[in-house]
Amino acid sequence: MRAFRAILAREFLGYFRTPLAYVFLAVFNAFAVSLAFFVGSFYESGIANLDRFFIYHPWLWAFLAPAAGARLWAEERRQGTLELLLTWPVTVWQAALGKFIAAWLFLATALAMSLPMVLTVSWLGKPDLGTIACGYLGSLLCGGACLGIAAVCSALTRSQVIAFVTGFLACFILVIVGYGVLDNLLSGILPTQYVSNVARIGLWRNLEPFTLGILGIQPLTYFISVALAGLGLSTLMIERR
Repeated sequence: MRAFRAILAREFLGYFRTPLAYVFLAVFNAFAVSLAFFVGSFYESGIANLDRFFIYHPWLWAFLAPAAGARLWAEERRQGTLELLLTWPVTVWQAALGKFIAAWLFLATALAMSLPMVLTVSWLGKPDLGTIACGYLGSLLCGGACLGIAAVCSALTRSQVIAFVTGFLACFILVIVGYGVLDNLLSGILPTQYVSNVARIGLWRNLEPFTLGILGIQPLTYFISVALAGLGLSTLMIERR
């Protein structure tokens, strides 16, 4: 466990050893707030909740999660330190879990920086804090699902750039699935039942219940399953090398 904690600490602190990490944190929160206020008409709605804030998070995670996850394995392979890492007294699965949790904590840090939004909405009225907490949980799980996808892309290549681009494209596809424009397009090609089934795998469609304070089994299972599947598949890929 000591080696596992060392990997977790090394990976998490490693994000903050480069100025780029602070840029990503600033960009995430700047865009999150801007989308809520200028696109979601946060003030104009006059409603004391954060659903217009959370609903744009899949787009943000589609960018930040691959950016954070690109270094999980690609950087180790590029620098030739993967073999050295695996000589530590930990299994491949423990090393992978430590890396994944560290990256997820980095995403959680970005999300935690948006907590002043709770004060803003409290100034507008009396919000349901349970609904807001549910929204934050859903957003964090959505970020974890995107990170699982990014982990697989990182295990496929030695290049962080390629890992980021492929991870972003994969997450972007899952973001647009379930949006009205795509649903209308698919409705002209596929039967309604198939369109509905395709929409169920969309990140936005699964995050929406959380933004309304609904902790549903299906979206909860979806996010956790995608995150665990990505973690498991990427670990198997590294283990077989």
